[in-house]
Amino acid sequence: MLKNEEMRKLFKAMQAGETQARETLIQGNLRLVLSVIQRFNNRGEYVDDLFQVGCIGLIKSIDNFDLSQNVRFSTYAVPMIIGEIRRYLRDNNAIRVSRSLRDIAYKALQAREQMVSDNSAEPTVMQIAEHLDVPREEVVFALDAIQEPVSLFEPIYNDGGDPILVMDQISDDKNTDQQWLEGIAIKEAMKKLNDREKHIVNLRFFAGKTQMEVAEEIGISQAQVSRLEKAALKQLKKHM
Repeated sequence: MLKNEEMRKLFKAMQAGETQARETLIQGNLRLVLSVIQRFNNRGEYVDDLFQVGCIGLIKSIDNFDLSQNVRFSTYAVPMIIGEIRRYLRDNNAIRVSRSLRDIAYKALQAREQMVSDNSAEPTVMQIAEHLDVPREEVVFALDAIQEPVSLFEPIYNDGGDPILVMDQISDDKNTDQQWLEGIAIKEAMKKLNDREKHIVNLRFFAGKTQMEVAEEIGISQAQVSRLEKAALKQLKKHM
């Protein structure tokens, strides 16, 4: 890592046209990229890919850094590196967002920044929609669509002990006493079915197979599967 005074000298040399000074600045700040990509380790992306993208952000920040501003280079570079990585993750996300939706979202974000700058107040979604002349629902949908997915294992707080994860803050509406009692009732009722009926119910409602797939697996017609399934469900309802 380069010291602050060294970096100022190198920036002056680079801005005077010395290409080697620029290369030294890049090499001397690679650890900054490494420290940033630690935040994205749980995204399932190859570290090498994130590092290369982070280096692009580093180079952009070196090329655009203004020495006249009284700010440390790392303070300027870290958001640039993070922004470059987030753009990469968004564009390579398995959840594809249409170009038209992305265009509306980016226009909405630009309009918001402009309105905050002009009015010194946060605009409402309706005001942004009117500014863009698009329906309010489209603006909401577009902004939701570009939100970056968050891992359930993303830490949100750490006081020096075990971190609190996103999943620790999410309740499970399905994990209730009523669900638990119903599960017991189903298990007990299943005991009343014969072996073939149990097998069909398990394949249909626990393995998620179609009647045609069940018919092929146990060697009977789909009509027979349908008939046995109805009889089994009738029995389950009776015993529950």
